[in-house]
Amino acid sequence: MIQRRRFLTGASMAAAALAAPPFIRRANAESTLDIASIYSLSGTFANVGALLNNGSQWAVESYKEVLGHKLNYVLIDDRGDAGEAVRKVQEVMTQRNIKHIIGCTNSAIGLAVQKEVYARGGIYVQEAGADESTGKDCNRSNFRWPVASYSAVNATVRPLMEKFPDAKRWYTITGQYVFGDSLLTNCKKIFAEKGVEHVGNSYHSLSDREYSGYIATALAANPDVLVICNFGNQTLDVIRQAVSYGMKRNTKILAVWSTGLDQYQALGPENCEGVYFGCNFWHGVDTPGGRRVAEVVKAKTNDVPNYLHACGYAVAQVLLEGVLKAKSVEVPKIISALEGMSYEGPTGTEVVRAEDHQVIKDYYLMLGKAKSAMKDKNDFADIVAATKAFLPPDQTGCKMA
Repeated sequence: MIQRRRFLTGASMAAAALAAPPFIRRANAESTLDIASIYSLSGTFANVGALLNNGSQWAVESYKEVLGHKLNYVLIDDRGDAGEAVRKVQEVMTQRNIKHIIGCTNSAIGLAVQKEVYARGGIYVQEAGADESTGKDCNRSNFRWPVASYSAVNATVRPLMEKFPDAKRWYTITGQYVFGDSLLTNCKKIFAEKGVEHVGNSYHSLSDREYSGYIATALAANPDVLVICNFGNQTLDVIRQAVSYGMKRNTKILAVWSTGLDQYQALGPENCEGVYFGCNFWHGVDTPGGRRVAEVVKAKTNDVPNYLHACGYAVAQVLLEGVLKAKSVEVPKIISALEGMSYEGPTGTEVVRAEDHQVIKDYYLMLGKAKSAMKDKNDFADIVAATKAFLPPDQTGCKMA
C-alpha cells in the first residue's frame, strides 16, 4: 500500500547508510526529504496510533515532493513507551540525520520527544493534548496542531454550563496520567470560577478496563453532570458502562476529549444518543482544507475521514506547508516561516501562533443523535458549539528560548 514507507530497523541500517560513499549520500540528501513519524502501533493506545499514522502517511503521499525533494516516510513504533520513543528519535536524528519529525500518540510521549528534537536541532509537529506542550515546556522546535487541554475543557464545559444553568453538581472520572490530570485541572478551575460543586473525582489507571466501581461511586454522588477526562478506548469503556448503569436518565454525560467518528462508530448510536463529546475535527464541517483531507482519505478508505485521520494528516500538512513557505528544508528557516503562518487546514483557516507555536483552530462540542435522526451511516452527532478557546500567550507559561 505504501511505496516509500520504511520502518526503523535499528543500527545496522543506519550504519550501512553512513558507510555509503560521500557523493552518494550528498545526492540522496539533495533528492530526498526524510520525514520521521513516531506513533504507538502497540500498547494501550495502538488503535489510536495506527489511525494517526495512516493520516500522516497519506498526507506525505499526497504531497509526493516539495521543492524538488521526494518525500520519504520513516515510521517509528514507540510501542506506547516514552523512553523508547526518545531512544528511537535519538537514533534517527544522530545515525540517519533526520531532522523533520511528526506525530505522537499520547502527551507523555509528545512531551518527552519535543525536548529531544529541540536538543538535537530538529523540528517537531505533534498531537499532544497536555497544556505543557505549548506552555511551560514549549520550545522553538515544537509545534502542536490539536488544541490544548485548557482549550478542550473551556470549549465544552462552558457551553454546557450555559445550556444547563441549573446543573450545579459535577462529578469527574479521570485517567491518572499527564493528559487526564491536565483535563481535570482545567475543569476544576471552571467549577471554582462558576460556583458549581465538584462532588467528587475517581481516578483510574492507564491499565484499567473495568469502571463499574467508579460509575457506582459517581451515581452515589447524585451529579447533574458526569465529566470524563481520559483518552482513547478508556473513554469508550467509561461511556458504555455509564450508559449500561442507566446514568443517562438523570445525568448529562460529557466526554471532554473524544476522537470523533471512530469512537462514535465503536459506541453505536444507542450509546452516543444524548451524550456530549468534545472533538478537534468533524467531517461534516465543509471547508477547503477539510475537502482536501476528505479526498485523500476517500481514495484510501472509500469513506469519510475521522479525527485521527485528520489529525495525523494535519501535523504533516503543517510541516510541509512550512517548508513550502520557507522555500527551504533547513530547520531554522521552516520554524521562522511557520510562526504566524495562516493556511487552509482541516477545520478551516488555521493560524500558527508565533508566541507558543499552537495552531489556533475551532474545537467542537457535539451531541450524539438518536439512530432515527441519522441522515447517513456517519451522521452520529450535531455540533452544539464551535469555539476558539485559547489562553493569551502571556498566560500559557511559554517562555520561548
